[in-house]
Amino acid sequence: MTDVDIEVRVNGRARRHRVPPRLTLADYLREICGLTGTHLGCEHGVCGACTVLLDGQAVRGCLVLAVQADGAEVTTVEGIASPDGRLSPVQAAFRDCHGLQCGFCTPGFITSVTAFLQESPDPSDAEIREALSGNVCRCTGYQGIVKAVRAAAESIAKESA
Repeated sequence: MTDVDIEVRVNGRARRHRVPPRLTLADYLREICGLTGTHLGCEHGVCGACTVLLDGQAVRGCLVLAVQADGAEVTTVEGIASPDGRLSPVQAAFRDCHGLQCGFCTPGFITSVTAFLQESPDPSDAEIREALSGNVCRCTGYQGIVKAVRAAAESIAKESA
């Protein structure tokens, strides 16, 4: 198969590369862009560790091909913080509410929750649990994660007021 030229904005930066047509977006981000915050857990789209934002929508990087992102904006966990390094409300809430333990699944949770709170800025606990159902954490109970999502939603609401 012949390699394909793609142009993708990753975390606000234009990138042009020639890639194999079957290279996953997660592998592109990790191996070619050097952004290793996108983790590969199951490589079947089940665990959510590889979740990134593709034009603002949460997608599994292991299920999307890099060529499918041609012309799109991709945001990884490295691009969620502000350019000056200040943590986003979601990142700060995960830190403050102990919504992480080993950290392997955290990038996927952070990107998933970021997209979720843009769509549902004032979710119920049931909605939070439903939104988190696509991400797996094997280290910690989900209580800290749910608490972090609630705290992030409240922080974002205060910033918007």
